[in-house]
Amino acid sequence: MIKSALCDMLGIRYPVFQGGMAWIADGKLAAAVSEGGGLGIIAAGNAPADYVKEQIHIAKELTDKPFGVNIMLMSPFADDVAQLVADEKVAVVTTGAGNPAKYMETWKAAGIKVIPVVASVAMAKMMTRAGATALIAEGGESGGHVGELTTIVLVPLVCDATDLPVIAAGGIADGRGVAAAFMLGACGVQMGTRFLSAEECSIHSTYKEKVLKANDLATMVTGKKLGHPVRSIRTNFTREYAKAEFSDTPDDVLEKMGEGALRLAVQEGDLDKGCFLCGQIAAMVKKEQPAAEIVREVMEEAEPILMGASKWVE
Repeated sequence: MIKSALCDMLGIRYPVFQGGMAWIADGKLAAAVSEGGGLGIIAAGNAPADYVKEQIHIAKELTDKPFGVNIMLMSPFADDVAQLVADEKVAVVTTGAGNPAKYMETWKAAGIKVIPVVASVAMAKMMTRAGATALIAEGGESGGHVGELTTIVLVPLVCDATDLPVIAAGGIADGRGVAAAFMLGACGVQMGTRFLSAEECSIHSTYKEKVLKANDLATMVTGKKLGHPVRSIRTNFTREYAKAEFSDTPDDVLEKMGEGALRLAVQEGDLDKGCFLCGQIAAMVKKEQPAAEIVREVMEEAEPILMGASKWVE
């Protein structure tokens, strides 16, 4: 069985994180992944602290295994959620869309492992100096907010830039992706889109169907004009947004167009106004299955690949 330093550090069986997908990664999904031996993660997104607290308590009722909370630092509720996770003493906090340095002392005092998501070497070095426990290096193949570098480029660069454990994210959906991540220097992986197909994932049936039927060209990136590029499935909404983005539409109008779009996709499956966040690997996701089975399957697929890597060397 593949086991890395990450497993002992976090008390998990498999070095597999479930991505913190806003309005998607709730307490039920996080608990199912943790029960399956990975690290489930509740997404705080733009939600108020009361919602996040409710999801933490749901997860605690469903599992006694470690789980985490992802905090989007641009959220207007970031300060409240940052204090909440310390009060609740969650095992792990992952962060995105900002610098979590001002919260580090509070989280560490609560015994929390802090693992920021980084999309560049500069951010990786900054988070290393700030006292992070590990880093998630996420490439632009991923769904949601994306950076410029691909996973295959970013991961080894981050591994060379830090002594911290590195978790690879973006474009990983099966054992081949896991094995590739380890060969690049990572000691674990984070998957988001693959868990959209989990039975415990409560997204609208239309959303799940779009993922399961996706092909290699199913996603596109919008939002570059505003400085916050986002990858999602091509829909009526994304096409209309892209047209507006490349016209003379003012930035404030573009911001308004995107407000609440993810929630409409998750809860209502609205193809005209909803934004269906999704990574490029949706083309590789073809069936719905329990979250625990996903975790086990990708690791079982990766093991013989890594064991047989030497066959290429005489």
